[in-house]
Amino acid sequence: MSQLAHRCSPAPSLDSRHRKLLLVGQPNVGKSLLFTRLTNRYVTVSNYPGTTVEITSAVAEFEGEFREVIDTPGTNSLAPQSFEERVTRDLLLSAGDADVLQVGDSSNLRRTLLLSLQLAEHEVPFTLCLNMSDDPAAEQVDTAMLSDILGVPVVAASALRRWNLEKLKRHAVRPAYPRIRVLYPHSVEEAISKLEGVPRADAVSAMCGGSEESAALASEIAAARLRLVDNILSRVTSAERQPRGKGTFGALCMHRFWGWPILGAVLYLAWLFVGKLGAGILVDFFENTLFGKFLNPWATAAVDFVAPWKFVHDLLVGQYGIITMALTYSIAIILPVVITFFTLFGILEDSGYLPRLAVMLHRTFRRMGLNGKAVLPMVLGLGCDTMATLTTRILETKKERVLVTILLALGVPCSAQLGVIMAMLGRLSLTAGLIWFGATLMTIFIVGYLAAKVIRGDVGEFIIEIPPMRVPRASNIAIKVLARTEWYLKEAVPLFIVGTLLLYLLDVTHLLTLLQRALAPVVVGALGLPAEASNAFVIGFLRRDYGAAGLFALQRGGAMTANQTIVALTVITLFIPCVANFLVMIRERGTKSALAIAGFIIVYSFGIGALMHAVLRFFSVTLT
Repeated sequence: MSQLAHRCSPAPSLDSRHRKLLLVGQPNVGKSLLFTRLTNRYVTVSNYPGTTVEITSAVAEFEGEFREVIDTPGTNSLAPQSFEERVTRDLLLSAGDADVLQVGDSSNLRRTLLLSLQLAEHEVPFTLCLNMSDDPAAEQVDTAMLSDILGVPVVAASALRRWNLEKLKRHAVRPAYPRIRVLYPHSVEEAISKLEGVPRADAVSAMCGGSEESAALASEIAAARLRLVDNILSRVTSAERQPRGKGTFGALCMHRFWGWPILGAVLYLAWLFVGKLGAGILVDFFENTLFGKFLNPWATAAVDFVAPWKFVHDLLVGQYGIITMALTYSIAIILPVVITFFTLFGILEDSGYLPRLAVMLHRTFRRMGLNGKAVLPMVLGLGCDTMATLTTRILETKKERVLVTILLALGVPCSAQLGVIMAMLGRLSLTAGLIWFGATLMTIFIVGYLAAKVIRGDVGEFIIEIPPMRVPRASNIAIKVLARTEWYLKEAVPLFIVGTLLLYLLDVTHLLTLLQRALAPVVVGALGLPAEASNAFVIGFLRRDYGAAGLFALQRGGAMTANQTIVALTVITLFIPCVANFLVMIRERGTKSALAIAGFIIVYSFGIGALMHAVLRFFSVTLT
């Protein structure tokens, strides 16, 4: 086991003497946040035996007794369709006398109750937590009547606002055996009776396993469960579960025709919000006013007064100074863009649009040997490619995981890098932006299509839960933006300083000039860029956004034309992943695979850049 965090005073060590409390629920119901609220202590992560699936656990006090709380992987069914669902089912059914707390989304009670029925079928005693009960989209639920129908304690709570958690902790350690049962059609009951010696719940799960022979029975089982759930909902809810307008718009977001104009509108608004507001107005203020007129001149004067030595001046406030370059790049240029991007991403995440995007792109991804589920790690890659590479574990087959790892490393820019790219595109014409966007999309599709032909293996089934469309809550978005901004400041700024120190050392030892000369045939000759652009590619491996920030500085200084900017942006977008992502690739895919992917990306990115430069010159295209 590996230690993740010390959030407060040391807690008792994890061992078998503590009774277990399993948190079980579908993905995206707030289970992990509830885990944090209930424990808030020494957290450990371990791989489930024989798998790469990570299990988070911690010891916490409930009603004067300590429990080992285990956050199980999200599951939609106890008839497992993936490694994660299989691990959750094994933990649940082999836990012996463990207490079980089912966590459900109160704004999607139908989905929650479908899992409750399966727990009841397996005769698992549990407590039901209706999380997110403070959400405006949440249904008005008569929890007392629902508890009476199911036969288990039901508690409405909100992990986000810490509402009703003490009551939840009291009931979590007092689960009850459910008394609700599903009445299946005669054909299903007859099939169950033929499986002599097999427990009823296991027999039903086997019929839902996805084989062609059991497809008809699985359909009847699903229909029977839905009928019972809808009957329960009609008795315990007093509000419409999904306003008609939101339901209609949510359906349009997934439509094979109307979904594309909506996606185009989302991208255009993203360009206005991040590219114009964040990268234009805010960056101008931070860089030119705050740093340009005040902080950098003050820092230069203070350094020259306190330590009037040339090497100190150059190290802190020179061309490659820690203050004038590292902090200016990371705080003045990238931070405003990162904040606006995180805000936009939080809105899309909170509204329920992202799963709908996965459904809409499913058919396109199928042509690349993937399914719509691959959209999720790739969208997460817009936040951080490193974490997105880890989430490729949700994909069912090795082929899918390798394909998505390649595409993440090649064509999906992280949030900070994408923010800088949008800042540079915001200074160009729409045509120039479409050229960059088209080249990146074409790369993802072509490489994905060809790699799918080369890499052997199967593609998993596409099953995804669609949450209701919601009006994003400002408090939710603010919390996410603050947390992600804190991560950026802690993770990225130190690496910017290290990168600047590297450039400073290369400069004072004259190695930077030699490196620029060595790269000149590629950077200047093949790509048609200024020699100074070599610096961006040298440190791009350390932080891709740092490399992009170097190109941004060249553009703002008038050192690159629009044509050169588009070529440079295309190369840096497709360029080798940062060192953190590379290390995760080694961990997840192995050293040989990671080196092969990185080598291919370097050659491919410069090749595409050289081809783009040659095409623009051949057709005498002059962008603005």
